[in-house]
Amino acid sequence: MTEDIVAGVLRQWQQVHPGLDTGPMAVIGRLNRCSALLQQAADAPLRRAGLTRPEFDILGTLRRMDRELTPGRVARETFASGAAVTKRVRQLEERGLIARRPDDRDRRVAHLSLTDEGREIIDRLLPEQLRYEASLLDGIGDQRQQELSAALSELLVVLEGRLGSLMD
Repeated sequence: MTEDIVAGVLRQWQQVHPGLDTGPMAVIGRLNRCSALLQQAADAPLRRAGLTRPEFDILGTLRRMDRELTPGRVARETFASGAAVTKRVRQLEERGLIARRPDDRDRRVAHLSLTDEGREIIDRLLPEQLRYEASLLDGIGDQRQQELSAALSELLVVLEGRLGSLMD
C-alpha cells in the first residue's frame, strides 16, 4: 500500500520526539486531510449546477424534511450559523429556488420552502452528486466503506457529546 502524507509527518515527529504518542494526530490528521481533499473534489457536480455545498445542503434539507422550515431550523440541520443561512437563503430566493413566507402570527418569523424549480434542481442533482461521491470512494470496497462509516459514526457521537456541551 502507498504511504499517505500523514505517515511522513508522523515519522518526522517520531524523529524529533521519539516515544511521543502520535496516535491522535494519525486519526485527526488523516480526517482533516481527507476533509480538505473531499471539499475540493466532491463539489464538482454542484459547481456545474451553479451551487455551493452550503446552498446544496439548504436545498437538500428542505427536500428531505419535505415541509416548511424556519431559517433557525435550517441552520441547526445544516450546522451553519444563522447569519450564513440568512445570506444563502437570500441568494437562493433571488434565484427562484426557495420561497419565503412570513408567519401568520409573528412577522419576524419566516417559513422556507422549495419552489418547483428548487425541487427540480435538487431531485436532478442529488443522484448525480451521489454517483460522483461513490466514484471518489471506488478504491475502497463496500465492506470497508461500511466499516469506515460505522467508525466515523462512533467518533461523531463521541465528539458531538463532548464538543456540543463545550460549544453551548
